[in-house]
Amino acid sequence: MNQEINFGQRGVSERGVNEINFHAGPPETEPERQYYFMEKCREWVRAFEEENGRRPYFFTQTFGCQMNARDSEKLSGILKAVGYQEAQTEQADFVIYNTCTVRENANNKVYGRLGRLHHLKKKNPKMHIALCGCMMQEPDVVQKLQDSYRFVDLIFGTHNLYRFAELLARMYGASQTVVEVWQGTDEIVEDLPAERKFPFKSGVNIMFGCNNFCSYCIVPYVRGRERSRAPKEILGEIKKLASDGVVEIMLLGQNVNSYGNTLLNDKITFAKLLEEAAKIDGIERIRFMTSHPKDLSDALIETMKSSPKICRHLHLPLQSGSSRILQQMNRHYDKEGYLALVDRVRDAMPDIALTTDLIVGFPGETEEDFLETMYVVEKVGFDSAFTFIYSKRTGTPAAKMAGQVPQEVVKSRFDRLLARVQEIAAQKAQRLTGSVQQVLVESVNSHDPSFVTGRLSNNSIVHLPGTPALIGKFVQVRLETCKGFYYYGTIYGNTV
Repeated sequence: MNQEINFGQRGVSERGVNEINFHAGPPETEPERQYYFMEKCREWVRAFEEENGRRPYFFTQTFGCQMNARDSEKLSGILKAVGYQEAQTEQADFVIYNTCTVRENANNKVYGRLGRLHHLKKKNPKMHIALCGCMMQEPDVVQKLQDSYRFVDLIFGTHNLYRFAELLARMYGASQTVVEVWQGTDEIVEDLPAERKFPFKSGVNIMFGCNNFCSYCIVPYVRGRERSRAPKEILGEIKKLASDGVVEIMLLGQNVNSYGNTLLNDKITFAKLLEEAAKIDGIERIRFMTSHPKDLSDALIETMKSSPKICRHLHLPLQSGSSRILQQMNRHYDKEGYLALVDRVRDAMPDIALTTDLIVGFPGETEEDFLETMYVVEKVGFDSAFTFIYSKRTGTPAAKMAGQVPQEVVKSRFDRLLARVQEIAAQKAQRLTGSVQQVLVESVNSHDPSFVTGRLSNNSIVHLPGTPALIGKFVQVRLETCKGFYYYGTIYGNTV
C-alpha cells in the first residue's frame, strides 16, 4: 500500500504520519487515526480514477461565521490530501455544505440548495452529498433530513468534524445515510490538513464553544460549552503559519475575551496570548473575533494599545441599547457599562475602528427600547454594524418569551436603524480620505482586473490600480476617494 499522504500546499501538518503502520488497524490516538483513514480514502480515490480516467471533484459551500470558514478549510484540506480536486460549482462528485443555524433563514437556504442537489444527483447517481456544521446539531433538523432528504449520504456535526476522514471512509461503503452527531466533547484535534483560502493570511482557532447562553442564541447548544486550546499548541501553529508565508492571522472563538478560563495547566489570559503571538517573527497583523463586552479587560485594552501588530479594529457586539432588553437577553452588561467600555477603548486608541452587532425586534422590545439602541448608535458612532432582525430559535429561552414584536413594526425599525448606521459609517470613513495608509493586498478586484483589493488595519476595504504580483504584500496607499464603505487609492512610495 502507498503510504504517502498528499498533504495540500498550505500549512499542512505531517505529525505522526511516518510512524503510522497503514497495514495494521486504525490507531486509537488522534490525529494519527484520521491519517490512517485518509489513506483508506485514497484507495477509493485511486479506484475512482482507474474507472473514470480522472480524479473525483469536490465542492464545499460554507454558511455562517469565520469559525465555519476555518472548519471548511480543514474539510478541503482533507479532501485534497486523499486525492480529490476542487470544483468551482456544485456539479461535482462530492458536495459538502458546512451549515449555520444562528438564524432561521440560514436553515432555509440549506433546504433550498438541497433541492437543487437532488436534481444533480438524479443525473449523477454516484454523486456523494454531505452536510455538517451547526445546523446538524439540531435533532429536529437531522430527523427532517432522514425523513425527507434521504439522498444525503453523510451527516455530522460540529464536535466530531475532526473525524471527517473516518466518516468519509464509512460513507464509501454504506448503503444508507451515515449519521454521526455528538452532543458534546472535551477533545480538541487540530493537527490535520487544511487548505487555506489565502496563502498570506489564516484563521487560528483558539477556543471552541460558549458559556454565555444569551437568551436568543443557539450557539452554546450547537457548539457546546467553552473549551480553550493549549497556548503552546496555538503559538506553535502560528509559528508554522509564519514560516509558510502567512503575515496576518485572525484568532477565532465564540468569545475570545474569556480564552484560558477552562485551562487546567498553563493558564493564560487572552491579553497574554496576544502578547506572545505578537512576538512571532513574520506575523505582521493580528486580528480576533469575537469579543464579548462583559469580558473585555483593561489588560486587553492595554495590550492592543501597546502592540503595533494588533489591528486597530474591535468588533464589540452591542445587540441592544436598552438596559432592560440587555437583561432579558442575558448579556451581563447594561447601556451605561457598554458606553463606559467604549470610552476606555477610545481613550487608549483614538484611531480604532469599532464595529458591532445589533438585533431589532427582540421579544418585548418597545419603541422606547428601540430609541435607546438608536441613542447608543449615535453616541458611539460605529464604523460599521451588522444589523439583524430577531430570529426565533427553537430551544432558546427567548423563543418562549411573551411580547413577540409584529413583523411590520420590526421591519420599520430595522430600516430606520440600518439607514442611520450606514449614514454614520459613511461619515466616519471620510476622515481617512487623503491620508496614506498601509494596505495588505488580498485579491484581484472582482469588477476590474486592472485593480487589486486589500484591507487597512481597521478592516476597511481599499481598491487600487495594481497587478496580481501585489497580492500578499503590504503597500502604502493614498486614499483618494471614499465611497462610504470602501476607498479608492493609489500606491504611495514603494511596497513593503
